[in-house]
Amino acid sequence: MSVIKRTLQDRILKRMKPGKVVILVGARRTGKTILIREVMKQLSVPFIYLNGEDHTTGLKLQVRSIEAYRNLIGDKKYLFIDEAQKIDSIGSVLKLMVDEIEGLHVMITGSSAFDIFNKAGEPLTGRKYTFQLNPISQLELEVYENAIDTESRLESRLLYGMYPEVLNINDNQEKTEYLNELISSYLLKDILVLDKIKNSSKLINILRLLAFQVGSEVSLNEISRNVGLNKATIDRYLDLLTKVFVIFRAESYSRNLRKEISKLPRYYFWDNGIRNALIANFNSLALRNDIGQLWENYIISERLKIQHYQGWLSNNYFWRTYDQQEVDWVEERDGGLFAFEIKFKKGRAKPPAAWTKTYPDAHYCLINKDNYLPFILKKDGIPD
Repeated sequence: MSVIKRTLQDRILKRMKPGKVVILVGARRTGKTILIREVMKQLSVPFIYLNGEDHTTGLKLQVRSIEAYRNLIGDKKYLFIDEAQKIDSIGSVLKLMVDEIEGLHVMITGSSAFDIFNKAGEPLTGRKYTFQLNPISQLELEVYENAIDTESRLESRLLYGMYPEVLNINDNQEKTEYLNELISSYLLKDILVLDKIKNSSKLINILRLLAFQVGSEVSLNEISRNVGLNKATIDRYLDLLTKVFVIFRAESYSRNLRKEISKLPRYYFWDNGIRNALIANFNSLALRNDIGQLWENYIISERLKIQHYQGWLSNNYFWRTYDQQEVDWVEERDGGLFAFEIKFKKGRAKPPAAWTKTYPDAHYCLINKDNYLPFILKKDGIPD
């Protein structure tokens, strides 16, 4: 397995239209540059490719002149800019281009959502399509492996995650070294630069606390006490970590019944390998006491990937009452309510009594290692 075809590739090609800008965002090292090159390979017409990290590119695009842009692009109808967030006022530049150069198709990439959106979002209102690229999904691996391959590689994916380069490394020690380097050199780079944070240790400590609390409600007050930062700063850091695609947040589902908890969120990691590297634990499943957390994080992150990649609309939650009755994952979509219990091994086959009483029309099923594939590959998520 070398270059894995990404599900977004075909969707991006369909959205590349004259007068529109396709924006591809995602964490560093998830394969944005490779994807933009694969999209270029599909074109049968000339195009222009620019790298936002190249100083000369920045200087050329700083000249706010339609004539200069026409001279740069020439007779080409496709423009690609990698690492576009490095270019000052990129949103205004692209707005001028697509408004004034007839027939121009544009695609840009950026590793930081808040940076790209701040610079490109408002000027490109009504002129853009935004896609989020995450680590490889099981959906994207289906064409490369059979059922036996998938089963035999599951433990490795729970431990080392799904980053493209990790999947191409055979040695576990090398995988560990790669993930540690990813955290120290790339993962938090956008936050450290853009938010002018001089010391990453506080961010790492916050992430470690979240890693131990996967599947549980997270209290900002508790993190504040442990890290030594005020609650407002913790809240801001969590927001930034979400915007650079390290973690994602799940809210609790509630119709404001007195017994339902509706305040504290849960946080999950987009990749199990990152989570395990943060807590320095790559022990085999047989030696771990956090298999439930690994499984829940993997399954829910895979579910979100396929929702994003296929464009399925769903409001996602967890559910819990004050007397500890809970449902791990709740989806509000297609006019219905779908509840999923996520357990590595077989667990409770029936929903909690309070859930059934409160939401009698909701669908419910258990997701475990014997039936999980439909949940991360099919829209309804219900095992066959």
